[in-house]
Amino acid sequence: MSLRLKQLKLRAGAPSGIDHEFADGELTVVLGRHHSGKSALCRLIAGLDAAPAGSLFIDGIDISGLNARLRPVAMVFQAFVNYPNWTVEQNLASPLRARHRRRGRDTAHHQGRGNGGDAQAVARRVRMVAESLQIDLLLDRYPHELSGGQQQRVAIGRALAQDAAVLVLDEPLVNLDYKLREELEGQLRTLTRQTRQTVIYTSSDPLAAFALGDRVLLLKAGEYVQSGRPVDVYSRPVSLVAADLMSDPGVNLLFGPDHWLAVRPEHLSFKPPSADATAFPATIVERETNGSETFVHCRCQDENWVVRSIGVTDAVAGAAATLYADPANVMRFER
Repeated sequence: MSLRLKQLKLRAGAPSGIDHEFADGELTVVLGRHHSGKSALCRLIAGLDAAPAGSLFIDGIDISGLNARLRPVAMVFQAFVNYPNWTVEQNLASPLRARHRRRGRDTAHHQGRGNGGDAQAVARRVRMVAESLQIDLLLDRYPHELSGGQQQRVAIGRALAQDAAVLVLDEPLVNLDYKLREELEGQLRTLTRQTRQTVIYTSSDPLAAFALGDRVLLLKAGEYVQSGRPVDVYSRPVSLVAADLMSDPGVNLLFGPDHWLAVRPEHLSFKPPSADATAFPATIVERETNGSETFVHCRCQDENWVVRSIGVTDAVAGAAATLYADPANVMRFER
């Protein structure tokens, strides 16, 4: 189901509301830094907070005044919570069993029969989700017997098991180490494609937009910045803010009298990439490497710059250097 925001304000006093549609079956990464409004948006969609202004529609139906329990929305928080006295199977099944109990009361009353069919459906759904997240061998364990990554899989699985029309994931993997986060991102992407849910996934890492997103929505201070396919927003940012949000590390800047020049760290090199390459005189400050990449920190016209290179790069602190960029990768924004 599609989810549409109509003039939705994420905070009181915001100068304008957000108009945006999360398409049916797509995963949208909501990207922004601290206090950008990512969590506020999640809570408004889930019905945990009331919007200062504006409306929310699912498949054209206004859900703005609908109680959180009645919305077809499932949510996973950054600080995940599992029921400590229930097994993994019971945690995964809990929202489904609660829903079937509510629905089954009237059925049993009017038709005089039990909910054996519902129980089987719950068991099938739980097994499918558990297998997809590779926790099917943990169904009899309790949360305290699980690692942090396994507990987060359970929390995500509980939301996925609900089969809600909209799934909201508020930075659910941020506290996990890189390798585990990468593994879970892959599993999550595969699973949400299978379920065809409309998924909203918040992050401060632009890599998440490329790894997970069909679309990306950029926010800053509760305001809409830009949206579109990740590669399009990266290639054609509408503003310096958009360019910086889609860059890690952030863009390198030079200030002119009426404009900014911005170059992404990965677009700089110590050798000219073409005959017409733009040159930037600089001084090397330090370098740091993790083996696969090297980040060289420099000073360029009294600004701090970073060069992001593949592999190990020879760079000596204090040495003069010339940085080069293809002219097509030097972005200009009016001030």
